[in-house]
Amino acid sequence: MIELLRHIGLSELEAKCYLTLHEESGLSGYEVAKRVSVSRTNVYAALRSLSDKGACLTIEGDPARYDAVPVEQLLRLMRSDFERTAERLVREIQPPPRIVPAFYNWQGSKPLEQAIRRLTVNASKTIVADLWSEDIRWFEEPLLEAERRGVTVILITLGEVRTALNNVRVHKRSDAWPNQTARKFSLLCDSANALLGSFGGEVKPSAVETDHPAVVETLKNAFYHDMLMTHIEADFGRELAAKYGENYEKLLAYYMKDKGWDI
Repeated sequence: MIELLRHIGLSELEAKCYLTLHEESGLSGYEVAKRVSVSRTNVYAALRSLSDKGACLTIEGDPARYDAVPVEQLLRLMRSDFERTAERLVREIQPPPRIVPAFYNWQGSKPLEQAIRRLTVNASKTIVADLWSEDIRWFEEPLLEAERRGVTVILITLGEVRTALNNVRVHKRSDAWPNQTARKFSLLCDSANALLGSFGGEVKPSAVETDHPAVVETLKNAFYHDMLMTHIEADFGRELAAKYGENYEKLLAYYMKDKGWDI
């Protein structure tokens, strides 16, 4: 709980004092200090800071006593302050025009998770996510949040996956496919911003983020091809399997074994 309160801008001591007052109202600074086992000087400073942030109410007296503002009221206040500040920043800080597309490299679990959340939170129209079923945990929550906002979310997975998302396309796996040491993924938001990377293998999770038109168009073409094949397989699945094998195993064998195309 303390960590969650720190995420909304309270220090560790402020969070402890707030929770103490939330559990028992009308405490003096001395009583709060005893309960959190911190010096009165530091506790009084934390209580003043909580008052300045709108998280604490002071009851005048000798000694003064303190109450915690109910968490619902506190969060509404903080949300209002944040939105007002954010609107002003958007108005006053305009990004300079970018002449060339950019590439950004993300390595490690936390930076990658932040990139996924930032891109999905800022998507306003469409999101296309293409990934292995093992990696749905990285994407499902932000994709569901986007879907609740009215964004069209399309999930394409390699392997069966259980999810509450509305638009899911599942590719079956085949033993004839080349062994993969790293599981690739891609994320395309509003046909403008792309994230391509991988999980697993010998390197830590990593990805490249870009708005380069060539990368965006490549992902869009892959998506259109995938959707076309979905309808073709639905209409002619038996005929395709009879001619090319289940999951196109005959075609794969032709190119990989007969022709020796090791791509």
